[in-house]
Amino acid sequence: MRTETDEGYRKDLGNRQVQMIAIGGAIGVGLFLGAGGRLAATGPALVLSYAAAGIAAFFVMRALGELVLYRPASGSFVEYAGEFVGPWAAFASGWMYWINWAFTGIAELTAIALYVHYWAPAFPQWVTALIALSFVLVVNLLSVKLFGELEFWFAMLKVLAIVTFLVVGLVLVVLSVGQAGPHNLVSHGGFFPTGFPLVLMSLQSVVFAYASIELVGITAGETARPREIMPKAVNGVVWRIAVFYVGSVVLLAMVLPWTAYEAGTSPFVTVFAGLGVPWAADAMNLVVITAALSSCNSGLYATGRILRSMARNGEAPRFTGTLSARHVPIGGIVFTAAMFLGGVALFYFLPLRAFNIATAVASLGVVTTWGTLVYCQLRLRRSGHRSSFPMPGTPYTNWLTLAFLALVVLLMPFADADQRVAFFLVPVLIAGIALGWTVLGRKRAATPAQPAQPAADPAE
Repeated sequence: MRTETDEGYRKDLGNRQVQMIAIGGAIGVGLFLGAGGRLAATGPALVLSYAAAGIAAFFVMRALGELVLYRPASGSFVEYAGEFVGPWAAFASGWMYWINWAFTGIAELTAIALYVHYWAPAFPQWVTALIALSFVLVVNLLSVKLFGELEFWFAMLKVLAIVTFLVVGLVLVVLSVGQAGPHNLVSHGGFFPTGFPLVLMSLQSVVFAYASIELVGITAGETARPREIMPKAVNGVVWRIAVFYVGSVVLLAMVLPWTAYEAGTSPFVTVFAGLGVPWAADAMNLVVITAALSSCNSGLYATGRILRSMARNGEAPRFTGTLSARHVPIGGIVFTAAMFLGGVALFYFLPLRAFNIATAVASLGVVTTWGTLVYCQLRLRRSGHRSSFPMPGTPYTNWLTLAFLALVVLLMPFADADQRVAFFLVPVLIAGIALGWTVLGRKRAATPAQPAQPAADPAE
């Protein structure tokens, strides 16, 4: 039986903040930056990848919702993996989630450096990344209330930017302003200008774009009235996936020819720069910097809680379980920040490839996390549990979602060189986690069992 991990946290996140954290998790740098390069490589058919991954994300979120209503916990899927699969699954999924966020943070810092480079080409990009890391680290160490408030405004800005683009883009397409129009979906080499196989190869980067949607489950342990708030947050993420992601990609493909986009430049900046309004591109560039900061900020928050959950069960370094006087898991946050710092070094040596390599490796963690949630919900339902917020189509949708996630990984070695790097890291990651679990097992076997401590009196 795993230790309850919410002890010591404050219930400082309210409905307003959780709703916006859920939105922020569904709008990230994968869309703001990654969509440009994928449109340039795939063409208008990229929308099919976003739609397919969006369907998988829908079932993942509904599985998460059912699990959270069963038992809210800041340890989220790590707790559920331990309960429904076994301690080894909690250990493996926890560390894979940490790998996900460690490399996502590297990608976000890389993106921030690229965005600032748009304004200040002479300023060292690795210094920009270091400044951004310092900012989000301080925010996370101060308090969860500050984190929640900052994420609220970050998410608000992202939503306003996406809504603005959707409105402007729709007007441009309907009025056929400039090059805009539905004809762009087929008039530049057809709907599949580079072939259907490249649509499949884009799935990894699209899955990364949807990463962070599961963050809302981790907030459950610091949320007042989680059983009331969580279903609303989960359902909110689902419809935003359809509108913000699929809708944005469709409009991007219609506002300009797919050949107008390029890797390393936000497609939204490309669109607004083409409008001829001097400040429009700068404003959008500021928004995408905010989006990257938001994601990096969320990464420190999530991994801090997950590592504390694991540390309290002896599955992570002991210091990562340390809670500060401000009720913040300082050890886990600093541990992840150290990995982000290593990413700054990666960007220094491989500035052009750091983003793609980081997102590819992070996707492995995303797939593992999503697969864990879907499988744990399946085991929960098999136990006879009946939920007031059930995942639709169980068990068939569980197996279809798991098959989709497996396909994403199996396609990676056939894609570009950066995805191949990530794929060939899979056996290394498996071996590392297996070794860690073996060492942990021997350590536990050599340590005498400690008698259970009585629970503290809440009145004390």
